[in-house]
Amino acid sequence: MSSTVLSIAATGMAAQSLNVEVIANNIANINTVGFRGSRAEFTDLIYQPERLPGVSSRGQDSAVPEGAMVGLGVRTAAVRNLQIQGTMNSTGNPLDLAISGRGWFQVTAPDGTLLYTRAGDFSTNQNGQIVTQDGYIVSPAMVVPTNALSVNINQTGVVSVTLSGQTQPQQIGQLSVANFANEGGLLPVGNNNFEQTGASGQAVAGIPGDPGFGTINQGFLEASNVDPVKEITNLISAQRAYEMNSKVVQAADQMEQTLTKNMG
Repeated sequence: MSSTVLSIAATGMAAQSLNVEVIANNIANINTVGFRGSRAEFTDLIYQPERLPGVSSRGQDSAVPEGAMVGLGVRTAAVRNLQIQGTMNSTGNPLDLAISGRGWFQVTAPDGTLLYTRAGDFSTNQNGQIVTQDGYIVSPAMVVPTNALSVNINQTGVVSVTLSGQTQPQQIGQLSVANFANEGGLLPVGNNNFEQTGASGQAVAGIPGDPGFGTINQGFLEASNVDPVKEITNLISAQRAYEMNSKVVQAADQMEQTLTKNMG
């Protein structure tokens, strides 16, 4: 019995240890622009049958209405990315963009990989291209002229600039956003970026404001969607669950010692 109980309790401790790691990462990224919090999800392990339900009782024809099935612990089912809209914070920076509603900015990594992000804290590089804080080029690529006096990006993603010596704004590009059938299936690769996977489905690009696509808000950034109060509550709950599994280990050890002493 003792080895089984220890094994079950060990799975519980391992599960809660992972849970704390996920919560810690959420808390660490409370102030990360466009961050998507995660939630650890668990499922029970296989069961050890002591008596199967529905079979005949020993020496009788009537079936046992309920069996005796002993669970063998818990395992990690998934760490789910929570695709919930974060708070919009006004910055006044013309290249700070936030998506209100569904959609992801598309950016191109140096190796040509197309990545997706909700962090719209953009700037321009030495060539005038709109890029992320890591220098990844925003797709579709566009160049802001060096003599541009102002940059205007409307809710549908049209990018216009007012040039020196001109009164009418000039359009330089059109931002698009991407949607996925299963946003939870996107693979987080760090630096606020996600990568398409077989689980997420193919990216479907569209114009901001079209049906099913969010709109662009210039001069705003989407804050992390992590709720600090909820995370602290989850942390306390995970800590208590870990301690209870630890108590189970101690109780099983004491029971084993008592049993050995009595049998001796």
